[in-house]
Amino acid sequence: MSEEPKSDWDPRSADVLADQIAAYDALRARCPVAYSDYLQWSLLRHADVMQVLLDHETFSSAVSSYPSVPNGMDPPEHGLFRRLIEPYFAPPRMQAFEPRCRAIASELAAALPKAGDVELIDGFAQDFALRIQCAFMGWPADLHEPLRQWTRKNHRATLAGVHAAKAEVALEFDGYIRGILEARRAEDHLVGDDPTDRLLAERIEGRPLSDEEIVSILRNWTVGELGTIASSVGIVTHYLAARPELQRQLRQDLSLLPAAIDEILRIDAPLIANRRITTRAVELGGRRIEAGERLTLLWASANRDEDVFDDPDAFRLDRDPSLNLLYGAGIHVCPGAPLARLELRVVMEELLGQTRHIALVPDQPPVRACYPAGGFSELPLRIG
Repeated sequence: MSEEPKSDWDPRSADVLADQIAAYDALRARCPVAYSDYLQWSLLRHADVMQVLLDHETFSSAVSSYPSVPNGMDPPEHGLFRRLIEPYFAPPRMQAFEPRCRAIASELAAALPKAGDVELIDGFAQDFALRIQCAFMGWPADLHEPLRQWTRKNHRATLAGVHAAKAEVALEFDGYIRGILEARRAEDHLVGDDPTDRLLAERIEGRPLSDEEIVSILRNWTVGELGTIASSVGIVTHYLAARPELQRQLRQDLSLLPAAIDEILRIDAPLIANRRITTRAVELGGRRIEAGERLTLLWASANRDEDVFDDPDAFRLDRDPSLNLLYGAGIHVCPGAPLARLELRVVMEELLGQTRHIALVPDQPPVRACYPAGGFSELPLRIG
């Protein structure tokens, strides 16, 4: 049995948590494949992350002790479930959902003060993420607040790294979803066409999905959606508030928003990391990593790699979009990317359309979010 490597950094130190992006930039230059007790092997360079994403035989996605459908699966099982869920995010589905998405975004934007200060994360971004997720899934509005509290518990448990706490949080979410499934089945017939109803009617290899599989799919969609959508809204709005000229440009030409949003979220990541486990010994960045070791792919670093993105802090709409790992790459590229892009485009269109100017608040600096979240936990803004 090989000796455990010496720790290269502490992902939970005060300096790192105060500004994760700056900390990852510094670590990437010093130690691009870094070991820590908390995250094990962290990969910070774009090339190393891409090597892992494109080699699912050496780098397995089966990292969790809980069922994780399909992002915690490897081929061929992964392909079966991936083909099942991709139609949920097909263009006709996104077009049909856009009016509902816009209604929610418009209502929330209209509720902002016409002139004055607002805390955008808790007062707008999280509300949007919760309402839009429940609307897409066909879940009742009385689930908004429990899911808000559950998201916070999930972040705290992940940061603490205590297995029992993470297990308790996972079981709490499962209870919400099982309650919804039981209620739908009690109706004796499925009359809706939302994803929850459709999953109850799905079959794979001739059999119905098990409750464990349905709960896992819905958990993965919800965990990914609630945190990253709220974070993304905060990041994009903060970026524009700090850059009035770019804000004016986008207000004048909303067609630039999709590319602008992707580029801003490359610069400042809403999703910090993802995990893999090695199936055999491998060398990455000059470090030997044994079979069975856990890897953390730091999107927030790889998307700022100077070897790929010249002047990574510069906002540029002419970059090659295929290099942007905002939604991953390879067989596990995010299937929900079309939904996320729709939601972010629509909410920013409504936010810009219903305000004249958005600015930072002097003497009230925003507070950066802690791992595993990206972006901001508090974002005071002045609406004009």
